[in-house]
Amino acid sequence: MIRVRKSNERGLGDHGWLRSRHTFSFGQYYDPQQMGFRSLRVMNEDRVAPGKGFGTHPHDNMEIISYVLDGELAHRDSMGNGSTLTPGRFQRMSAGTGVTHSEFNPSPENTAHFYQIWIEPNQKNVTPSYEELDVPTAEKRNRLRLVASPDGRDDSLTIHQDAAIYLGDLEAGKEASLPLDSGRHAWVQVLRGAATVNGEKLTAGDAAAVSEEAAVAIRAEEAAEVMVFDLG
Repeated sequence: MIRVRKSNERGLGDHGWLRSRHTFSFGQYYDPQQMGFRSLRVMNEDRVAPGKGFGTHPHDNMEIISYVLDGELAHRDSMGNGSTLTPGRFQRMSAGTGVTHSEFNPSPENTAHFYQIWIEPNQKNVTPSYEELDVPTAEKRNRLRLVASPDGRDDSLTIHQDAAIYLGDLEAGKEASLPLDSGRHAWVQVLRGAATVNGEKLTAGDAAAVSEEAAVAIRAEEAAEVMVFDLG
């Protein structure tokens, strides 16, 4: 069973300095039919204007993952972490018992384009922690590269949930697949380009929720970057 979530059906938050597409209910966008998928709670595609950003604000008991597509994103948090994310780089913040942080576009001229993802944890009130991961193009070219997992295997980020996240950068005509064990589900988010997912044609910003299938089969109709979530 496959349910497609088209890009133009997502909620829109336009604050001038921030333009955000909300796959699931978030902020002022509310749709009772779009409250998340399995443990995946937030899938926001954000564009932040030059020199603007999110001021310091708190979170707790959430796994927060950011992935930069274009531009730069400067991060600061109450754990003492501070760095600037560039394209191809992930950050994972386990908010746990509570953390404050800010995100800022340090460029005076370029928009920061990134995905902000929240996953509900399977453990409450863990000690807050932070990680970053760089994924060179060669490691995701025409394959699905594991980027997050419960045990941090294969040099992936560690998340507090029975979930695995993969990233693939496929050339036109190339294919990649991910087997799904019985009872598992998948979410496929097309970040760039166009791809067919189990027969469904998707373009940038589109997504597919996959359940009761033996595998996720992805074919790039044009050069495409995809993020795949294997969820319990």
